[in-house]
Amino acid sequence: MAITQHRSYKKPTGARYISSRNKRKYEIGRLPAMTKIGEKRTSTIRAKGGIKKMKMFAANTVNLLDPKTKKFAKATIKNVVESTANRHFIRRNILTKGAVIETDKGKARITSRPGQEGSINAVLVSE
Repeated sequence: MAITQHRSYKKPTGARYISSRNKRKYEIGRLPAMTKIGEKRTSTIRAKGGIKKMKMFAANTVNLLDPKTKKFAKATIKNVVESTANRHFIRRNILTKGAVIETDKGKARITSRPGQEGSINAVLVSE
């Protein structure tokens, strides 16, 4: 069955809505990418209006900003330390926006949305 962003077929009471129409293509939804640590894997998806979205499924490098020197550098991701999205993402090493990761240059907070942008940007966190 297709994933849709249409209204639910059930009311809060459990009764069903009588649908006046079928699903539309512009209401299509997709499963989240659940970006993990590993060899880089991406795919391109055509979205509404002809926009191309890069879905990232795995990555092991990050574009790291040092706020003191204002310089970017590439760093290798070791593991996920903290995740605001879901506490179970920590042990599964799933990368999301706001997650704190451990890199070879220190701890960093992810500022991009890897599952939708196709790249991982992060800022060093001072301890």
